[in-house]
Amino acid sequence: MSTTHEVFNQSEPLVGVNLFRSNRPLRDALRVMAPALDLTGLSVVGAEAGSAELQTHARLANHYEPVLHTHDERGRRIDEVEFHPSYHALMEGALRHGLHGAPWSAAPLAHLERAAAFMLWTGAEPSTLCPVSMSYAATPALRGNAALQAAWGPKLASRRYDPRFIPFEGKTAVTMGMGMTEKQGGSDVRANRSRAEADGHDAWGERVRITGHKWFMSAPMCDAFLVLARGDAGLGCYFLPRWLPDGTRNAFAIQRLKDKLGNRANASSEVEFDRAAAWLVGEPGRGVAQILAMGTLTRLDCALGSAGLMRQALALALHHGRQRQAFGRDLIEQPLMTNVLADLALESEAATALALRLALAVDRSEHGGDDHERALRRLLNPIAKFWICKRGAAFAQEAMECLGGNGYVEAAGEGVMARIYREMPVNSIWEGAGNIMALDLLRALRAADVAPALEREFAATRGADAAFDAAADALLREIGGVTEEAQARRLARDVALLMQAALLQRQAPHGVFEAWCDSRIAARSDVWGLLGPRHDAKSIVQRALPIESD
Repeated sequence: MSTTHEVFNQSEPLVGVNLFRSNRPLRDALRVMAPALDLTGLSVVGAEAGSAELQTHARLANHYEPVLHTHDERGRRIDEVEFHPSYHALMEGALRHGLHGAPWSAAPLAHLERAAAFMLWTGAEPSTLCPVSMSYAATPALRGNAALQAAWGPKLASRRYDPRFIPFEGKTAVTMGMGMTEKQGGSDVRANRSRAEADGHDAWGERVRITGHKWFMSAPMCDAFLVLARGDAGLGCYFLPRWLPDGTRNAFAIQRLKDKLGNRANASSEVEFDRAAAWLVGEPGRGVAQILAMGTLTRLDCALGSAGLMRQALALALHHGRQRQAFGRDLIEQPLMTNVLADLALESEAATALALRLALAVDRSEHGGDDHERALRRLLNPIAKFWICKRGAAFAQEAMECLGGNGYVEAAGEGVMARIYREMPVNSIWEGAGNIMALDLLRALRAADVAPALEREFAATRGADAAFDAAADALLREIGGVTEEAQARRLARDVALLMQAALLQRQAPHGVFEAWCDSRIAARSDVWGLLGPRHDAKSIVQRALPIESD
């Protein structure tokens, strides 16, 4: 066969790069937030997450999607989901690195370290992190039932992943999910109609039988779930296992798997309960508060996941720009492209900083902490979830554009940028969409300690930038008054931008902070690539390059 053309001027895949050692903004943020943190483990996670082997697992797990088997060959109902072996390889790595329930029994800074590792692993493959995130968030929720906590807690923290579908007593580790959403209610969980009928009391406490459905039950092969159902006292939170203590399967029927835009390696399902056995967690009728405590932690992971995807999309765009030539020079050297990449780098670093600051507030408040950290945790949870996730989809589109047509190609899973683009919207939708986060912000602002907490966070940045000072003054005045519900999204944006500015002022070069304040606070740029000529875009790009360094 004759050769028709030579393939050249095409960028090679970004593999074999340590995602931690090549992420200077992340390392700088950790050095400022937690100078005592040992970074050795994160370097190990970064090396594995950036390896060619893990990228292959990510491609295969997304290309060969989960398959639902409702019955066995003899007609017995089994309700099992079959995954490609690469899915289990990714899950094994996530648990081995402690991204699930492990931090709850570890020393201070474990939650912050886990947050950084979660972002790194997201750069490899985010879909499998859904059950991992829910297992992390469910662990403290089980404190509402001491017997269940004693029985299940150790295996929720175990790092020895066990993919077998068997009763939990025989497993080395377990995972947990949650079920809130029903067809008629969506985010309005108080409209839920699943019914819990009293069924006695045993070693795990008050037992009920649940009849009803869940419109979204992600990761249905988890070993157990926290679900909302309506008992005599109102909505309660219940622990519902796939296997019962007597070794039989619970009445948990998977009706179908969702055909989703992205998040393809993760199975999301619709399920029906037909008098499924479950056990009360927390107080009767207080289920919404109980399960929302779990939801605030999965919201942290939505922010971390979006920040991790932003970083990986940026890394791909920078990597491509260094290898691709256009109009006689490297694409990354073209002034317009340099401006766009620098602006994306600002957004990525700011997202990383805000997500990590929330994780630090979680860590500090879980290990005693003080009123400031607890107030900041309440405030930043809806802010980070709203703003970082909201920016993610547009960010991925701009990063994809940097690759041109190649970025739009799936190529049987080889198109990593296309996978990231499809993945981005889910974190904005799951665990409460933007309006729910804005309403949560208004609730948080009713506490008297929130405005002082913000003032304290802003204090060190005062005087560094005139636009920051003016915007901070205006924001604090608004918080002190009455904010109309319809303005809550704008308020969430303003808090996020100022918090990100304050964080960048502490942990990034002055040029990064200055460019952020000019573009996001003073100019309110509505598209990436509008940095003014006085900003050193090349230096910002250089800082963000996915090049390993100490």
